[in-house]
Amino acid sequence: MIDSHCHLDHEPLYNNIDEILKRSKEAGIEKLLTICTTLDSFIKIKQLVKKDEIIYGTYGIHPHETNNNKITTKKIVNEINDNEKIIGIGETGLDFYYNHSDKVDQLDSFEEHINASIELNIPLIIHSRNAEDEMLNIFNKYKNHNLKILMHCFTGSKKFAEKLLEFNVYFSASGIITFKNSLDLQKTFELIPLNNLLIETDSPYLAPVPNRGKKNEPSFVKYTAQKLADIKQISKSELINATTTNFNKLFN
Repeated sequence: MIDSHCHLDHEPLYNNIDEILKRSKEAGIEKLLTICTTLDSFIKIKQLVKKDEIIYGTYGIHPHETNNNKITTKKIVNEINDNEKIIGIGETGLDFYYNHSDKVDQLDSFEEHINASIELNIPLIIHSRNAEDEMLNIFNKYKNHNLKILMHCFTGSKKFAEKLLEFNVYFSASGIITFKNSLDLQKTFELIPLNNLLIETDSPYLAPVPNRGKKNEPSFVKYTAQKLADIKQISKSELINATTTNFNKLFN
C-alpha cells in the first residue's frame, strides 16, 4: 500500500516517527508521502525524507496559510530541484469554507504552484473546499498544459467529480469514506474509474472507522483500502495493486 497523503511533521507523528514507521511497514506500506503546508513544515519534511527510504515529500503552501507564507514559482522550483525525494507540489488549492486566508492571496498562491508544476512536470496535490466553480475555471485556463492533478481527500460533489475526470484528474480517498454519513461520497467514488484512484490517511487527522476519534496514522490506511474495495466491488488486494500502480504512474 501507499499512503499518498500524510503529515509526518505534525504531532503525535513527528516525535514518534520510529514507531509510526514500524507499524506502517508491518501494515504493508511501501511508500509514505508527507505533505508540506507551510515554509516551516518543509524544514521538518527535508529531515523526514532522509529518515527512511519509504518516506517522500512535497513542497507547497496550504490555502489556509497563504496570508503568512508567500511563495513564488521560482522558489518552489528551486526547492524541489535541490531535494530529489520531493516529488510533488502542494498542498495547494482553494478553501472558501473557512477563509483562513484572503481569497485573492489563495488564488495568487495557487497559480504560483500551478506554474511550478508546469515547469517541473510533476503533480499538484490539491485541497478544494467550497470552491468547485473557481477550481474548474482555473483548470480550464490551463487545460492545454496537461496538468498532473491529485485531488486530495476528495469530498466534492458527483457533478464536480465528473467535470474533473475531463482533465484526467486523480482522486484520493481518505478515512471519510468509512464514515456512516458519507453515503453520497461513497456513491461518487463508485463512478470514479479505478485507474484514477489513490488512498490516503491525511494523518494525524480523519482516522477511519474503526479508529474514528483517535489520532490517525499511516498504518490505518488499510481500513480505507478495504472500504474503497467494497465500494468498487473488488478484492482488497486488487484495490491495493491498482492504487499503488496509479501512484507510481502519477509520480513517475
